[in-house]
Amino acid sequence: MNRLRFSVLLLAVTSSLFLFLLSEACTKAPAANVSAMALMSQSAPATFSEAALEAMVADYDRFFQDSMGLTETPGAAVVIVKDGQVIFQRGYGVKIAGGQDSVDAHTVFRIGSLSKGFAGVLTGMLVQEGVLNWNEPVQNHYPEFTLSDRSQAQRMELRHLLSHTTGLPHHAYTHLIERGYDIRRIVRNHFPLTPLYGKEGEVFNYQNVAFSAIEEVIQGATHKTYSELLDEKIFRPAGMATASSDYKTMQRRSNKALPHLHTRQGWKAVPISPNYYNAVAAGGINASITDMGEWLKLLLGYQPGIVADTTLDRVFQPLINTDKGRPIFPQWIGPEEAFYAMGWRVLEHGGETYVYHGGYVNGFRGELALNRRDGIAVCILFNASTPLGRDCIPAFFERWEKHKYPGLAGKP
Repeated sequence: MNRLRFSVLLLAVTSSLFLFLLSEACTKAPAANVSAMALMSQSAPATFSEAALEAMVADYDRFFQDSMGLTETPGAAVVIVKDGQVIFQRGYGVKIAGGQDSVDAHTVFRIGSLSKGFAGVLTGMLVQEGVLNWNEPVQNHYPEFTLSDRSQAQRMELRHLLSHTTGLPHHAYTHLIERGYDIRRIVRNHFPLTPLYGKEGEVFNYQNVAFSAIEEVIQGATHKTYSELLDEKIFRPAGMATASSDYKTMQRRSNKALPHLHTRQGWKAVPISPNYYNAVAAGGINASITDMGEWLKLLLGYQPGIVADTTLDRVFQPLINTDKGRPIFPQWIGPEEAFYAMGWRVLEHGGETYVYHGGYVNGFRGELALNRRDGIAVCILFNASTPLGRDCIPAFFERWEKHKYPGLAGKP
């Protein structure tokens, strides 16, 4: 992004920056284990000047450009939202390795498991409308749902599907999604044969099939498909003009990135696969970084006409510790600080709370995180499973904290 466009974007947030001190008074209290930095945020909130915000974004842009080169990542796109305004968005690299067609803000990627966050929010919106209830049995709207323990299947609630706490083994039958099986077929034919690891709500085991059963619940309650409701309640109202949830629409896009796999010769473009469009809730959404900027505004609470802040509070409420699962940012977040909510990971670190999810599908990778108290959010989409995906979120918030409290930079 050139400096002129950057300045124009920053002008749009000037008024919100002046209101930062007032808005801090309305935010939630930090976690019990409060760091010196968090204590400062209670007693002396940072005043964000336009210059400080510009410096933070420029710092991250330099880091990202340098890291793209070091990792030889083919293409990526970044959006940053502060206080309901997009303050930075940019494409990096190319849509196809070795080509000349640059990624821009409207280039469409597959977002993988970032799709799970949409499932949590859409379910919350239906709860908000009185159509569903977090604690109601799955079988109320999806009577065919079953498990090897029939009584546990009867007790299973919506929140258990969305928090990966059904008791099923880790990634149970994900391979069948990748073979093209539909969710109803997997649940009907395979769930009754699967030993359970624990009672509902007690064990975290990351899922794709069980998570996607929420699509059947939603269709049973509304008599509309999950994809229809995504479009009707989120994509169109939020202004996500190029977002979709099917293979044909992705294939028709002229401005799209191709996925890449790493070979001995470097990154190689591969075809877009139909995999996971049979499990949209788990990993079937397509979007540009412009679309994701609108999504970040909604997640930060700046679309109250679409989803209430109290609904977001419930969706983001931690339900189970994920310390027995795959570590998330092990150099940054301790296992005791990582939780799962409804389609979202919640990371508690240094007195700050980060709502986060990552995603991978078909050679695409996505990363998204927000700090609701500070009103700051970032999303990065890649057309390769690059090592940069591992570092881009911690690097962003390290720079945010450095510019937010410059006097504490480098201190524990």
